[in-house]
Amino acid sequence: MGNLLKVLTREIENYPHFFLDFENAQPTDCEREVWNQVNAVLQESESILSGLQAYKGAGQEIRDAIQNPNDLLLQERAWDSVCPLVIRLKKFYGFSLRLEKALQSLLESLTCPPYTPTQHLEKEQALAKQFAEILHFTLRFDELKMRIPAIQNDFSYYRRTISRNRINNMNLDIENEVNNEMANRMSLFYAEATPMLKTLSTATTNFVTENKTLPLENTTDCLSTMASVCKVMLETPEYTSRFNSEETLLFCMRVMVGVIILYDHVHPNGAFTKSSKIDMKGCIKVLKDQPADNVEGLLNALKFTTKHLNDESTPKNIRTMLQ
Repeated sequence: MGNLLKVLTREIENYPHFFLDFENAQPTDCEREVWNQVNAVLQESESILSGLQAYKGAGQEIRDAIQNPNDLLLQERAWDSVCPLVIRLKKFYGFSLRLEKALQSLLESLTCPPYTPTQHLEKEQALAKQFAEILHFTLRFDELKMRIPAIQNDFSYYRRTISRNRINNMNLDIENEVNNEMANRMSLFYAEATPMLKTLSTATTNFVTENKTLPLENTTDCLSTMASVCKVMLETPEYTSRFNSEETLLFCMRVMVGVIILYDHVHPNGAFTKSSKIDMKGCIKVLKDQPADNVEGLLNALKFTTKHLNDESTPKNIRTMLQ
């Protein structure tokens, strides 16, 4: 990504120019404790994505069982196919809870006095990098999940079957792993089109609500500055020429979209108003300048997972750009 990336903040008065090293930032002694906590979570992110990518579902087995309700062998085969998948879905859900705590730890570090959020991002670049990595993971997870309708079909079958078996007083070992309460929580999670983004949006909103003594601007300025960082990297040829791979472009785009969505959920007026500290027109243009295959999911995320896009205060040209 280039060793040093300068943030040009012409839209935001009084913000200093500074560099963010997303590639090589290492934690300072002050960052180390939080960095270690978050790193322990992030180290699992690739295996979570691999597990999701390899998810094949039990569609055929479920269809066979439903079409042949009296064939006990087919019922057993479907059940045996679904149970390991439900355990895997529980693992993904459990990871979302750990990611939520990691994000809140980072927000706490990057917004606390006496420094401004901009000074935090400048001084604590390793934490800023981790924040970006969480958003990058989140967008990748949700893009994959949206392409796997089998997840909800498998889980629905599991819940129907376990209810029926419970009525028949069958002994169900899997209930030790996924009891009714856990199944309810997982069901709400997977019902979301973008469950990880929903988790982070809720976590950010809760962070603001629970930290009543912390000015809201500390959180929203942190998010808007991150959006500016990514936008500038993407639209400035001298930075994009330093990128080592196309994946770095996608990294920046996902992080930019992620912080926009969080900002839109947390700021009372959202990200799309003229008074927003995020240059939405510029951000959308940057996305649209990329190959359509790379950005379709990200543009859809802005369309369908933001909160304020359809508000009257959103300029028509912004809505038109996202149609």
